[in-house]
Amino acid sequence: MTKSELIMTLAEKNPHLYQRDVERIVATVLEEISAALSRGDRVELRGFGAFSVKRRGPRVGRNPRTGESVTVAEKCVPYFKTGKELRERLNKDLD
Repeated sequence: MTKSELIMTLAEKNPHLYQRDVERIVATVLEEISAALSRGDRVELRGFGAFSVKRRGPRVGRNPRTGESVTVAEKCVPYFKTGKELRERLNKDLD
């Protein structure tokens, strides 16, 4: 699902809201999650999951085209861990 599909779905389920308001709500939520992660905070949405930032240390990688070794600098990457309810919902058909 893309951001625009999410906005359309939410607008359809909430006909009392204008689509521009739904767009603003979705943009604000995503912006706040991004801002919190960039500050190094953790964002937890109960029943859905938690977003956090993990630090990847420097390492030696390989250029796939030439095969030569290259150093990859340390960096921070976003990390998502699913919540228990979401995990159970995804796996209910497998039980």
